[in-house]
Amino acid sequence: MERLDRITINPDVCLGQPTIRGTRITVSVLLKMLAAGKSIEEILDAYPELEEEDVRQAIKYAAWVVSDQVHIVPTS
Repeated sequence: MERLDRITINPDVCLGQPTIRGTRITVSVLLKMLAAGKSIEEILDAYPELEEEDVRQAIKYAAWVVSDQVHIVPTS
């Protein structure tokens, strides 16, 4: 797996939610903004302390988290 050095998890910051290093900006906030149709540029305008790679790693982190989940779907 690619190294995700910009994503941190600290139980004392944002209740342990994954955040962008050195901030209290959660991965989920960035993903919700992207899901709402915001561009990376709009996110960077809203959070000038971030860099494009922060947003890209948030996306990669989310993809990694969901790829590790297996759900059994019963057949009819």
